Amino acid sequence: MSDAANKMKSSLGEAGEHLKSAASAASDAVEGAASVAGDELRLGKATAKAELSDGALAGLSAAEFGGEAAREQMDALMDKGRDLIDSAAELIRERPLASFGIALAAGWVIAKLGRSSD
Repeated sequence: MSDAANKMKSSLGEAGEHLKSAASAASDAVEGAASVAGDELRLGKATAKAELSDGALAGLSAAEFGGEAAREQMDALMDKGRDLIDSAAELIRERPLASFGIALAAGWVIAKLGRSSD
């Protein structure tokens, strides 16, 4: 073989080694990127789960406070109803004839309204 052919063969061998090294480096880079992406995906998934969990807990807490507020409102309405009944009972004791007349008139109006809708 001639000297030029040997140099060409040597250069081609060296080029092949560089291409093999470049392919190996590219493969390592892709594997590294996939590993980093997987880590980021796991971290993002964990963060999303934590946020969803915190949101669910906050929603349950709000529902609990809403139930408590509803109970407080119901208690207040019941107290007002009791006060109204007590006031009506007191009025009936003080003025029984007037109370009877008002009840009779209210019954008559309700009866008239009930008949007129038929």
